[in-house]
Amino acid sequence: MRPEIIIIGAGGHAKVCIEILHDSGNEIAFCVAGSSSPEHCLGIPVLKGDENLLRLREEGYWKLFVAIGSNQLRDNLSVLWVEKGYQLVNAISSHAIVSKSVNLGNGIALMAGSAINANTTIRDLAIINTGATVDHDCSIGRAVHIAPQCALAGNVAVGDRSFLGIGSMVVPGVSIGCNSTVGAGSVVLSNLDNDSRVAGVPARNLNK
Repeated sequence: MRPEIIIIGAGGHAKVCIEILHDSGNEIAFCVAGSSSPEHCLGIPVLKGDENLLRLREEGYWKLFVAIGSNQLRDNLSVLWVEKGYQLVNAISSHAIVSKSVNLGNGIALMAGSAINANTTIRDLAIINTGATVDHDCSIGRAVHIAPQCALAGNVAVGDRSFLGIGSMVVPGVSIGCNSTVGAGSVVLSNLDNDSRVAGVPARNLNK
């Protein structure tokens, strides 16, 4: 079995995750991306086309990190390739602050300056981006993206595949439904249903 990691993606998010993985002592063999991708991503060779993932699995590669910003696509690709025998690894910055009581899933990215406090759960494929803070007893769902400089107070729940835009804030005890989007700089004061689209201070429903 090969110890090197395979990265899906070759864009900006992949660059950040590559540096985090390298800083943690991991070796990265290849990035796998689309036909319009560059030849290299931070010096890592980029293989173009998903068929390369099947070949690499046959060659003994099994560690995978999905560095795709789109929540739905990241989720879909992970399900597909885990079924093919890959295992998801985490990219956790040495400059992230993570409580010992935090429950971490697989395939997650914790960027530099992020802080995760006591008794919080971060489920598979979540991104806690640069400088974002998640306080105690929070629940962050599968393939959620908490953008840079977001601030979540205690006992906040964020449903699967939801996106909180840069600098948004959520007050204590609020639940955000699955597949929701919170606009940049918003302040969420009350619970949000699934598939909500909100923005503003306080955050207001845009679906209407």
